[in-house]
Amino acid sequence: MATLTISSRFIGPAGSGNGGYVSGRLASYVGTVEEPVAVLLRQPPPLETELQIETDGPRVRLVGGGQVIAEAGPATFAWPAVPAVTLEAARAAEPAYRGLVKHPFPTCFVCGPARPAGDGLRLSPGAYENGRTACVWSPDASLAGDASGAVAPEFVWSALDCPGAWTSDVDERPLVLGTMTAVCEERVAIGRDYVVAGQLVGEEGRKTFTATALFDEAGTRLARAEHVWIAVDPAMFQRPVGITA
Repeated sequence: MATLTISSRFIGPAGSGNGGYVSGRLASYVGTVEEPVAVLLRQPPPLETELQIETDGPRVRLVGGGQVIAEAGPATFAWPAVPAVTLEAARAAEPAYRGLVKHPFPTCFVCGPARPAGDGLRLSPGAYENGRTACVWSPDASLAGDASGAVAPEFVWSALDCPGAWTSDVDERPLVLGTMTAVCEERVAIGRDYVVAGQLVGEEGRKTFTATALFDEAGTRLARAEHVWIAVDPAMFQRPVGITA
């Protein structure tokens, strides 16, 4: 049976794995590359713990301690794709990133401002328009999936994660990822500049619905995602564990 251990480098909320990263890792076991995959996170994914991958036809489950942590399978998108944002506009939006002032999970691998220097994606998804965010992502060599210089899919999923949450008031109403549906449509290369754009779709009770997309400098979409977020009390998460490079 395949196993998966989430390194503490890939932390999201304190004490648990980043939802986009974990979703991307689990999605890789579904077996479809060109079609969307949906990942449902049932519990906070534990760090530095060996978890089992169970396969059931086209669906897979991430299991630990006899409990289902997450499950994944083929899916379809529910909403239109997020429109492109120019590289210049995305850069201009970054100073408005509210997480620089107040962040519920400041060590988050994707958008945490308290990451060690040179580590993490360090995305700054600032307000671009009402209910929309944008930022620039420049993947470094530590994110390579193979010798070709392409970014590993789980890091594309990671980049498509947090810019969705920040389209909402996540600094005042902390959210964790409940479901993520995504697809990597084109190759993403190390060392180039990309735009990640997010859009708020709606809210219903504790749930917030968002979408994101990744674009190259020419505005070509390379990947897209949709999310369902759940409002939580940050106190439910344990104290952060140490971050390793």
